[in-house]
Amino acid sequence: MSVADLVAAARAGDRRATARLITAVENGTPAAPEVARLVKGGDSTVVGVTGSPGVGKSTLVSALIAAWREQGLRVGVLAVDPSSPFSGGAILGDRVRMADHALDPGVYIRSIATRGHLGGLAATTGAAVRVLEGVGFDVVIVETVGVGQAEVEIAALADTTLLLLAPGMGDGIQAVKAGVVEIADVYVVNKADRPGADGTVRDLRALMSLVRREPGEWRQPICTTVASEAKGIDDLVAAIGKHRDWLAGGDHLAEQRRRRAAAEIRARVDAELRARFAVPEALAEAVANGETDVASAARRVLGDTA
Repeated sequence: MSVADLVAAARAGDRRATARLITAVENGTPAAPEVARLVKGGDSTVVGVTGSPGVGKSTLVSALIAAWREQGLRVGVLAVDPSSPFSGGAILGDRVRMADHALDPGVYIRSIATRGHLGGLAATTGAAVRVLEGVGFDVVIVETVGVGQAEVEIAALADTTLLLLAPGMGDGIQAVKAGVVEIADVYVVNKADRPGADGTVRDLRALMSLVRREPGEWRQPICTTVASEAKGIDDLVAAIGKHRDWLAGGDHLAEQRRRRAAAEIRARVDAELRARFAVPEALAEAVANGETDVASAARRVLGDTA
Protein backbone atom coordinates (compact mmCIF):
# COMPACT_ATOMS: atom_id res chain seq x y z
CA MET A 1 0.00 0.00 0.00
CA SER A 2 1.12 3.55 -0.70
CA VAL A 3 1.46 6.04 2.14
CA ALA A 4 -1.71 7.77 0.99
CA ASP A 5 -3.56 4.44 1.06
CA LEU A 6 -2.24 3.71 4.55
CA VAL A 7 -3.39 7.11 5.81
CA ALA A 8 -6.85 6.61 4.29
CA ALA A 9 -7.10 3.14 5.84
CA ALA A 10 -5.94 4.41 9.23
CA ARG A 11 -8.55 7.18 9.16
CA ALA A 12 -11.16 4.52 8.41
CA GLY A 13 -10.16 2.66 11.57
CA ASP A 14 -7.59 0.15 10.27
CA ARG A 15 -5.26 -0.33 13.25
CA ARG A 16 -2.70 -2.24 11.21
CA ALA A 17 -2.36 0.74 8.87
CA THR A 18 -1.96 3.03 11.88
CA ALA A 19 0.79 0.77 13.22
CA ARG A 20 2.65 0.83 9.90
CA LEU A 21 2.54 4.63 9.77
CA ILE A 22 3.92 4.95 13.30
CA THR A 23 6.63 2.40 12.55
CA ALA A 24 7.66 4.46 9.52
CA VAL A 25 8.16 7.64 11.53
CA GLU A 26 9.76 5.82 14.47
CA ASN A 27 12.37 4.15 12.27
CA GLY A 28 12.94 7.18 10.04
CA THR A 29 12.23 5.27 6.83
CA PRO A 30 12.26 7.04 3.45
CA ALA A 31 8.45 7.23 3.70
CA ALA A 32 8.55 9.21 6.96
CA PRO A 33 8.50 12.71 5.38
CA GLU A 34 5.48 11.80 3.25
CA VAL A 35 3.72 10.36 6.29
CA ALA A 36 4.32 13.61 8.18
CA ARG A 37 2.99 15.64 5.24
CA LEU A 38 -0.18 13.59 4.80
CA VAL A 39 -1.17 13.38 8.48
CA LYS A 40 -0.63 17.04 9.37
CA GLY A 41 -3.52 19.11 10.66
CA GLY A 42 -4.87 16.93 13.47
CA ASP A 43 -6.49 18.57 16.47
CA SER A 44 -6.62 15.88 19.14
CA THR A 45 -6.61 16.48 22.86
CA VAL A 46 -3.19 15.20 23.95
CA VAL A 47 -3.13 14.07 27.58
CA GLY A 48 0.09 13.15 29.37
CA VAL A 49 -0.01 10.81 32.35
CA THR A 50 3.03 10.72 34.63
CA GLY A 51 3.89 9.72 38.16
CA SER A 52 6.06 7.32 40.09
CA PRO A 53 5.80 3.55 39.61
CA GLY A 54 2.96 2.01 41.58
CA VAL A 55 0.56 4.95 41.59
CA GLY A 56 -1.76 3.28 39.06
CA LYS A 57 -1.03 5.09 35.80
CA SER A 58 -2.02 2.25 33.47
CA THR A 59 -5.16 1.48 35.46
CA LEU A 60 -6.14 5.15 35.33
CA VAL A 61 -5.49 5.27 31.59
CA SER A 62 -7.76 2.26 31.11
CA ALA A 63 -10.52 4.01 33.07
CA LEU A 64 -10.08 7.20 31.01
CA ILE A 65 -10.32 5.19 27.79
CA ALA A 66 -13.63 3.74 28.92
CA ALA A 67 -15.00 7.18 29.83
CA TRP A 68 -14.07 8.75 26.50
CA ARG A 69 -15.34 5.76 24.54
CA GLU A 70 -18.72 6.18 26.23
CA GLN A 71 -18.73 9.66 24.66
CA GLY A 72 -18.08 8.11 21.25
CA LEU A 73 -14.52 9.43 20.96
CA ARG A 74 -11.65 7.58 19.29
CA VAL A 75 -8.76 7.13 21.71
CA GLY A 76 -5.10 6.44 20.93
CA VAL A 77 -2.63 5.45 23.64
CA LEU A 78 1.15 5.54 23.57
CA ALA A 79 2.58 3.70 26.58
CA VAL A 80 6.30 4.36 26.99
CA ASP A 81 8.36 1.60 28.59
CA PRO A 82 12.04 1.73 29.60
CA SER A 83 14.63 -0.09 27.55
CA SER A 84 17.17 -2.30 29.26
CA PRO A 85 20.62 -0.64 29.35
CA PHE A 86 22.12 -4.11 28.88
CA SER A 87 20.05 -5.88 26.23
CA GLY A 88 18.29 -2.88 24.71
CA GLY A 89 14.99 -4.73 25.03
CA ALA A 90 11.88 -3.60 26.85
CA ILE A 91 9.04 -5.32 28.66
CA LEU A 92 6.15 -3.65 26.88
CA GLY A 93 3.73 -4.57 29.62
CA ASP A 94 1.43 -1.56 30.02
CA ARG A 95 -0.98 -2.98 27.45
CA VAL A 96 -1.71 -5.90 29.78
CA ARG A 97 -3.58 -3.55 32.13
CA MET A 98 -5.54 -2.14 29.18
CA ALA A 99 -6.54 -5.52 27.75
CA ASP A 100 -10.24 -4.73 28.17
CA HIS A 101 -9.96 -2.37 25.20
CA ALA A 102 -7.86 -4.61 22.94
CA LEU A 103 -10.77 -5.54 20.67
CA ASP A 104 -12.38 -2.10 20.56
CA PRO A 105 -11.96 -0.72 17.01
CA GLY A 106 -12.15 2.81 18.40
CA VAL A 107 -9.04 2.31 20.54
CA TYR A 108 -5.43 1.99 19.44
CA ILE A 109 -2.79 1.11 22.05
CA ARG A 110 0.91 1.00 21.28
CA SER A 111 3.86 0.42 23.57
CA ILE A 112 7.04 2.33 22.78
CA ALA A 113 10.52 1.57 24.11
CA THR A 114 12.62 4.55 25.21
CA ARG A 115 15.71 3.15 23.44
CA GLY A 116 17.92 4.93 25.95
CA HIS A 117 16.22 8.31 25.72
CA LEU A 118 15.81 10.06 29.06
CA GLY A 119 12.99 12.22 30.40
CA GLY A 120 10.27 9.56 30.52
CA LEU A 121 9.57 9.48 26.77
CA ALA A 122 11.08 8.02 23.62
CA ALA A 123 12.72 10.33 21.09
CA THR A 124 10.01 9.50 18.54
CA THR A 125 6.98 9.86 20.84
CA GLY A 126 6.10 13.26 19.40
CA ALA A 127 6.10 11.91 15.85
CA ALA A 128 3.83 9.06 16.92
CA VAL A 129 1.45 11.55 18.54
CA ARG A 130 1.27 13.48 15.26
CA VAL A 131 0.32 10.32 13.38
CA LEU A 132 -2.50 9.52 15.80
CA GLU A 133 -3.74 13.11 15.59
CA GLY A 134 -3.58 13.11 11.83
CA VAL A 135 -5.54 9.89 11.34
CA GLY A 136 -8.46 11.13 13.40
CA PHE A 137 -8.08 10.12 17.02
CA ASP A 138 -10.01 12.54 19.21
CA VAL A 139 -7.88 11.90 22.30
CA VAL A 140 -4.25 10.80 22.44
CA ILE A 141 -2.95 9.61 25.82
CA VAL A 142 0.79 9.40 26.46
CA GLU A 143 1.79 7.40 29.53
CA THR A 144 5.37 8.05 30.61
CA VAL A 145 7.88 5.54 31.91
CA GLY A 146 7.23 6.40 35.55
CA VAL A 147 10.74 6.86 36.88
CA GLY A 148 10.27 9.84 39.17
CA GLN A 149 10.80 13.57 39.33
CA ALA A 150 13.01 13.96 36.25
CA GLU A 151 10.12 13.18 33.90
CA VAL A 152 9.41 16.68 32.67
CA GLU A 153 9.50 16.20 28.89
CA ILE A 154 5.83 15.25 28.90
CA ALA A 155 4.90 18.86 29.70
CA ALA A 156 6.22 19.98 26.32
CA LEU A 157 4.46 17.18 24.47
CA ALA A 158 1.00 17.07 26.07
CA ASP A 159 -1.73 19.69 26.06
CA THR A 160 -2.76 18.59 29.55
CA THR A 161 -0.38 16.82 31.92
CA LEU A 162 -1.76 14.70 34.74
CA LEU A 163 0.49 14.02 37.72
CA LEU A 164 -0.58 10.95 39.68
CA LEU A 165 0.17 10.63 43.37
CA ALA A 166 -0.95 7.98 45.80
CA PRO A 167 -1.16 7.85 49.59
CA GLY A 168 1.64 5.90 51.22
CA MET A 169 4.14 6.70 48.43
CA GLY A 170 6.14 9.18 50.53
CA ASP A 171 5.79 11.85 53.17
CA GLY A 172 4.56 15.40 52.73
CA ILE A 173 7.97 16.67 51.65
CA GLN A 174 7.58 14.70 48.41
CA ALA A 175 4.77 17.01 47.37
CA VAL A 176 6.86 20.17 47.46
CA LYS A 177 9.96 18.96 45.60
CA ALA A 178 10.75 20.79 42.40
CA GLY A 179 10.58 18.99 39.08
CA VAL A 180 7.68 16.93 37.91
CA VAL A 181 5.26 18.49 40.42
CA GLU A 182 5.71 21.86 38.74
CA ILE A 183 4.69 20.69 35.27
CA ALA A 184 1.29 19.26 36.19
CA ASP A 185 -1.92 20.82 34.87
CA VAL A 186 -4.12 18.50 36.93
CA TYR A 187 -3.13 16.70 40.13
CA VAL A 188 -4.65 13.25 40.59
CA VAL A 189 -4.60 11.52 43.96
CA ASN A 190 -5.28 7.94 42.93
CA LYS A 191 -6.07 5.03 45.24
CA ALA A 192 -8.00 7.58 47.28
CA ASP A 193 -9.74 4.84 49.24
CA ARG A 194 -6.49 4.16 51.09
CA PRO A 195 -5.52 5.72 54.44
CA GLY A 196 -3.58 8.93 54.03
CA ALA A 197 -5.36 10.18 50.91
CA ASP A 198 -6.71 13.25 52.71
CA GLY A 199 -3.19 14.07 53.85
CA THR A 200 -1.88 13.89 50.29
CA VAL A 201 -4.60 16.29 49.16
CA ARG A 202 -3.72 18.68 52.01
CA ASP A 203 -0.04 18.58 51.00
CA LEU A 204 -0.96 19.53 47.45
CA ARG A 205 -3.20 22.37 48.58
CA ALA A 206 -0.42 23.66 50.81
CA LEU A 207 1.93 23.57 47.83
CA MET A 208 -0.51 25.46 45.62
CA SER A 209 -1.02 28.15 48.25
CA LEU A 210 2.68 29.04 47.96
CA VAL A 211 2.47 29.74 44.21
CA ARG A 212 1.61 33.23 43.03
CA ARG A 213 -0.58 33.36 39.95
CA GLU A 214 -1.50 36.20 37.66
CA PRO A 215 -5.18 36.89 36.96
CA GLY A 216 -6.52 34.43 34.40
CA GLU A 217 -3.69 31.97 34.94
CA TRP A 218 -4.64 28.30 35.16
CA ARG A 219 -5.04 26.95 38.68
CA GLN A 220 -4.44 23.23 38.89
CA PRO A 221 -7.40 21.26 40.27
CA ILE A 222 -6.91 18.28 42.55
CA CYS A 223 -8.94 15.22 41.58
CA THR A 224 -9.30 12.12 43.72
CA THR A 225 -9.82 8.78 42.01
CA VAL A 226 -10.00 5.07 42.60
CA ALA A 227 -9.15 4.05 39.06
CA SER A 228 -9.61 0.33 39.64
CA GLU A 229 -13.28 1.03 40.43
CA ALA A 230 -13.70 3.95 37.97
CA LYS A 231 -14.48 6.28 40.86
CA GLY A 232 -13.81 9.97 40.27
CA ILE A 233 -13.07 9.44 36.56
CA ASP A 234 -15.97 11.63 35.36
CA ASP A 235 -14.68 14.53 37.47
CA LEU A 236 -11.19 14.00 36.08
CA VAL A 237 -12.48 13.98 32.48
CA ALA A 238 -14.33 17.23 33.23
CA ALA A 239 -11.14 18.80 34.64
CA ILE A 240 -9.22 17.83 31.50
CA GLY A 241 -11.97 19.39 29.39
CA LYS A 242 -11.84 22.63 31.38
CA HIS A 243 -8.09 22.85 30.88
CA ARG A 244 -8.51 22.30 27.16
CA ASP A 245 -11.10 25.11 27.07
CA TRP A 246 -8.70 27.38 28.96
CA LEU A 247 -5.92 26.60 26.48
CA ALA A 248 -8.22 27.33 23.53
CA GLY A 249 -9.43 30.57 25.11
CA GLY A 250 -6.18 32.42 24.41
CA ASP A 251 -2.93 31.77 22.58
CA HIS A 252 -2.04 29.04 25.07
CA LEU A 253 -2.82 26.10 22.77
CA ALA A 254 -0.83 27.52 19.85
CA GLU A 255 2.11 28.20 22.18
CA GLN A 256 1.89 24.65 23.51
CA ARG A 257 2.02 23.27 19.98
CA ARG A 258 5.11 25.39 19.24
CA ARG A 259 6.78 24.04 22.39
CA ARG A 260 5.89 20.52 21.31
CA ALA A 261 7.52 21.02 17.91
CA ALA A 262 10.67 22.41 19.53
CA ALA A 263 10.78 19.48 21.96
CA GLU A 264 10.42 17.00 19.11
CA ILE A 265 13.32 18.60 17.25
CA ARG A 266 15.53 18.56 20.34
CA ALA A 267 14.70 14.92 21.01
CA ARG A 268 15.51 13.91 17.45
CA VAL A 269 18.76 15.91 17.48
CA ASP A 270 19.74 14.19 20.72
CA ALA A 271 19.03 10.76 19.23
CA GLU A 272 20.98 11.58 16.06
CA LEU A 273 23.96 12.82 18.07
CA ARG A 274 24.00 9.70 20.22
CA ALA A 275 24.00 7.54 17.11
CA ARG A 276 26.58 9.63 15.26
CA PHE A 277 29.01 10.09 18.12
CA ALA A 278 29.14 6.62 19.62
CA VAL A 279 31.87 6.07 22.20
CA PRO A 280 34.53 3.58 21.03
CA GLU A 281 35.20 0.80 23.49
CA ALA A 282 38.94 1.44 23.35
CA LEU A 283 38.42 5.08 24.34
CA ALA A 284 36.23 4.08 27.28
CA GLU A 285 38.91 1.65 28.37
CA ALA A 286 41.53 4.40 28.16
CA VAL A 287 39.47 6.60 30.49
CA ALA A 288 38.88 3.69 32.89
CA ASN A 289 42.64 2.99 32.99
CA GLY A 290 43.50 6.63 33.63
CA GLU A 291 45.31 7.04 30.31
CA THR A 292 43.16 10.04 29.41
CA ASP A 293 40.48 12.16 31.05
CA VAL A 294 36.77 12.32 30.28
CA ALA A 295 36.88 15.84 28.78
CA SER A 296 39.66 14.88 26.36
CA ALA A 297 37.84 11.70 25.42
CA ALA A 298 34.64 13.63 24.74
CA ARG A 299 36.53 16.02 22.44
CA ARG A 300 37.95 13.06 20.55
CA VAL A 301 34.48 11.61 20.05
CA LEU A 302 33.31 14.98 18.72
CA GLY A 303 36.28 15.14 16.36
CA ASP A 304 38.10 17.96 18.17
CA THR A 305 41.71 16.87 18.76
CA ALA A 306 42.94 20.32 19.71
